[in-house]
Amino acid sequence: MASLWRAATSLTDKTNNSSDYDGVDFWSNPERTGWLTKQGEYIKTWRRRWFVLKQGKLFWFKDSTVTRASKPRGVIPVATCLTVKGAEDVLNKQYAFELSTRTETMYFIADSEKEKEDWINSIGRSIVQHSRSVTDSEIVDYDSKR
Repeated sequence: MASLWRAATSLTDKTNNSSDYDGVDFWSNPERTGWLTKQGEYIKTWRRRWFVLKQGKLFWFKDSTVTRASKPRGVIPVATCLTVKGAEDVLNKQYAFELSTRTETMYFIADSEKEKEDWINSIGRSIVQHSRSVTDSEIVDYDSKR
């Protein structure tokens, strides 16, 4: 139904650009994997998806058998994310958390409190590791002698 909607309205899924995951072997040695329930982008139904966090990208798939031939249903570059935090109070759903960029907030539901906390910690670490907020060339040391 969602693909019909996109075709009818000439929309493309902005989270599923193959250039977003070129060069990332998402099927091999991921940092974290597991089932999460995710709210759809256009039709706001909740769907259970298999998530893979690897090299600063959060991929999702329809099933947990991920191989080299698998095509992600979507991908979020975590460097574009500003926050990841619990969202049980926002959604009124147990084990919910949110991932926010400058322009949107995506919601997920884990299977347990531990899973929720583990995902928040893993994604949070990845945001810090892959953010481009300050690079070495941008650091100015005012105490150094010239």
